[in-house]
Amino acid sequence: MIFESHAHYDDDAFDEDRDKLLSELGEHGIGYVMNISSSLSSVQTTLSLAKKYSFIYAAVGVHPSDVGELNEESFAWLKEQCREEKVLAVGEIGLDYYWDNVERDIQEKWFARQLALSNEADLPVIIHSREAAKATLDIMRSEEPVKKRGVIHCFSYTKETAREFLNMGYLIGVGGVVTFKNAKKLRECVEYLPMDAILLETDSPYLAPVPYRGKRNCSLYLSCVVEEIARIKGISQQEVIAITERNAKRLFGIQGEL
Repeated sequence: MIFESHAHYDDDAFDEDRDKLLSELGEHGIGYVMNISSSLSSVQTTLSLAKKYSFIYAAVGVHPSDVGELNEESFAWLKEQCREEKVLAVGEIGLDYYWDNVERDIQEKWFARQLALSNEADLPVIIHSREAAKATLDIMRSEEPVKKRGVIHCFSYTKETAREFLNMGYLIGVGGVVTFKNAKKLRECVEYLPMDAILLETDSPYLAPVPYRGKRNCSLYLSCVVEEIARIKGISQQEVIAITERNAKRLFGIQGEL
C-alpha cells in the first residue's frame, strides 16, 4: 500500500469533500496518511482527523512561517499534544528564507526548540527547509542530534546537499515536483538517492504533479510520483510502493498492517 508521508487534509481546500475523498483513498491503494500540522490551530484539526480515521496519523509542530505565534505557554501546550496516541512525529518545523514571513532569528530559535522537543517526546521530525540549506544544517549540527532522525520534506536542493542530510541519517521526501519539466535537479537527486532513503509525499493540497499541476493536490495523485520514481530508478512501480512504505513504517514506528 502507498504510504502518504505528508498531507494537510485539514486545510480549507478540502472542506467541501474531505470525508468523501478520504473514504475513497483505500480503494485506490493509499494505505496510510501522515497529516502534518503547520500552526497551533492545525495541530488541533490534525489530531481530530487522526482520531476519526484509522489510517491517518498525526505530526504536530509549527511551520517556520507561523512560529511568530509561539511563546512559552503555547510551546508547553504543543509539548502536551506530543503525548496523544496517534502522534508519530514533530513537524513540520524548520526554516523558510524564501517567504521570510518571520524574522530569521525567530525561525531559528523555534526550529532549535522543536528539534529538542522531538527528543523529549522520542519522535522523529519532519523538516521544512526552503532556500536555507546551510542554516538548516548548521542548526541541526549545533543542537543535540535528533535520536529518531526524520525526513527533509519537499526536498529542493542539490544531490550534494542531499548527501549531507543522508549522512546525518535523514530520509528525503519526494512529491509531485519530480514530474515538473523544470525539476532536473530533483530528478538528479532521486537518481542519486538509495531507495531506502525516499518517502512518498504530496504536500496536499499543494504541488500537484503533472498532469494535474495547478489543481488541488491529493494522495490519489501519488501514482504519478510513483511512476516517475520508477522510471528514474529503473525498477517497477510496485517496488517503489513497497520500499517507500517500509521506509515510512520504519521511520514512524508503525508495526504490521492496519
